Amino acid sequence: MSRRDLADLLLLAALWGASFLFMRVAAPQFGALPMSALRVAGAALLLLPLLALRGGLVDLGRHWRPIACVGITNSALPFVGFGLAALTLPAGLSAILNATSPMFGALIAMLWLREPGSAIRSAGLAIGFIGVVALAGGSARLGTPGSQGAGQAIALCLAASALYGFSACFARRFLQGVDSLAVATGSQISAALALAIPAWWAWPKSTPAASAWWALLALALLCTGLAYVLYFRLIARIGPARAITVTYLVPAFAMGWAATFLGEAITPAMLGSAALILLGTGLATGMLQWPGRRAG
Repeated sequence: MSRRDLADLLLLAALWGASFLFMRVAAPQFGALPMSALRVAGAALLLLPLLALRGGLVDLGRHWRPIACVGITNSALPFVGFGLAALTLPAGLSAILNATSPMFGALIAMLWLREPGSAIRSAGLAIGFIGVVALAGGSARLGTPGSQGAGQAIALCLAASALYGFSACFARRFLQGVDSLAVATGSQISAALALAIPAWWAWPKSTPAASAWWALLALALLCTGLAYVLYFRLIARIGPARAITVTYLVPAFAMGWAATFLGEAITPAMLGSAALILLGTGLATGMLQWPGRRAG
């Protein structure tokens, strides 16, 4: 991996990690639905001219149905889920739960796409699940007053992560070979259309503070629009297997941003659970292997 690719990878991880910080700032002011709608709309406005310059509008029109499905399952619903969770959970905690996305993708690929499994990948799924249980029981303090809201927020994060995993498998099945920028742009457009009416209905009665608007702008243009450009550039330069290693870096950046700017604590329970989740994800996806063996 070249220095430029490594720099892109670190920048992408920093941007996606910062998204949890910005959601934590913007969600209480806007609400999850309006925040998510403006996020995808802003990203679409940034990506659409880039796609037009590349001549990718043909792919967008030809494959609009599966691209629209990706927009719903990979942007609209997950963004709302994480936005709702941001009202309750610390940003670092949500980012750790988001790291289960590739693990869900591996499970769905085995069940739906009939990808071959192995004992190592099954062990990875089990380890990741143990990490989620440990995170829920320790960091979220389930069983104490107010724990019901935390439990629902954790469930929303896991549901959103499962949707990310499903969307990756869906795109692999129905959008293989389609221009990745067309998929990214079209998915943001379709997500914006899907969220427009719900966002209008849920629009906040009081005007959000300037800090929330700045957080939303950064969320849309930097953490979504620019991040997609970086991600697909990495896929083209170093391949999807290496590009997805960004998953391992996002929680560290998210916890660091949240600790620095929001004063959120980084607890031993969070670090231990994150280690289990990332280990399980690595084994389940085949990105990590036991010494001397190949992942199945």
